[in-house]
Amino acid sequence: MGTGKSRRMMATLAVVGLAGFLLGGQALAAPAPLPPLTPSPFPVVAPSSLPLPPPTIPDEEFAPIDRPGPELEVPESALDAALRCTANAVDAETEVVLFVPGTTLTPTDDFGWNWFPALDELGRPYCSVTLPNHAMTDTQVSAEYVVHAIRAVHGMSGRRVDVVGHSQGGTEPRFALRFWPDLRPMVDDYVALAATNHGSIAINGVLCTPATGCSESLWQQTSNSHYTQAINSRQETFAGISYTQIYTRTDEFVQPNLDDTGTTSLHTGDGDITNVALQDVCPTGVTSEHLAVGTYDPVAHALAIDALDHDGPAEPGRIDPAVCAQLFMPGVDPVAFPGNYAALVATIAQQLALHPKVAAEPGLRSYTLAD
Repeated sequence: MGTGKSRRMMATLAVVGLAGFLLGGQALAAPAPLPPLTPSPFPVVAPSSLPLPPPTIPDEEFAPIDRPGPELEVPESALDAALRCTANAVDAETEVVLFVPGTTLTPTDDFGWNWFPALDELGRPYCSVTLPNHAMTDTQVSAEYVVHAIRAVHGMSGRRVDVVGHSQGGTEPRFALRFWPDLRPMVDDYVALAATNHGSIAINGVLCTPATGCSESLWQQTSNSHYTQAINSRQETFAGISYTQIYTRTDEFVQPNLDDTGTTSLHTGDGDITNVALQDVCPTGVTSEHLAVGTYDPVAHALAIDALDHDGPAEPGRIDPAVCAQLFMPGVDPVAFPGNYAALVATIAQQLALHPKVAAEPGLRSYTLAD
């Protein structure tokens, strides 16, 4: 085995070992099937068939859907510095894609070796927003970065914005749209890749326990957190926006997700919605895990591009079945892939291990509530 391959294998084993450490000796169910190229950096539990729990906070306790959003508290200089765009995003000839990364990651970590080169090859304009502290901070703070980014991209491009978010990055734009209604006419497509829309029982079970604590943003992604209840209060979607919610039934991190009653899927409101599992397109595709959906899975990419290229959300029937035989999405260099993926999981492991942990979810900001 070559030296480079040995280092990558050692990095992977280290991440898996860290995941075991984070479990604190808790018993796990049988592991879900995972692709041999990409062992998960997260504790692996079998896909859950539990239903989503009912909300604990009545809708009427949350702000009305059309109440104007508050002034942003993050300094404008910090918001400006977090936004990066290609040159062709100014006075763009097509909608600009705004990328929002997942927990523990920056846009470069999440999208720099896959989506960015794929859109560069197409000559398509895009922007990305860097969330504070690798998206480990209170998501209500991170949402302000997304609010500013949508406004700025809409202003510079002269067009509505296409939002693409991975995992936590699939929820913050929804929080922004829910509590800053001026953004809704600015957004065209909203594509979420393995989003924690209703929280995840896997996070409750193995990452955010009373004994260990976890980061603020991970608490907010636990099942039925106050944050997710706020996002989904009164209505989940809004008129004029096309929502494509992409998930995998074998997600080891975002659960339950066995069908469209799971955590990623949306159902209420006036938006145009497609909830689609990778297995709806490729029924025998049982190996895709959480990170793959946002970083290299060719089916997820095909569904996202279908949404961006057509009016309305993605239509699974338009996807060429040949994509099921592909290993990587466009933009992924097969030769560089092992190193890129090893770097990705090493970053996740470092953030999970070293970021300060708190004992409970941050309280909801006053603007999210009716009174």
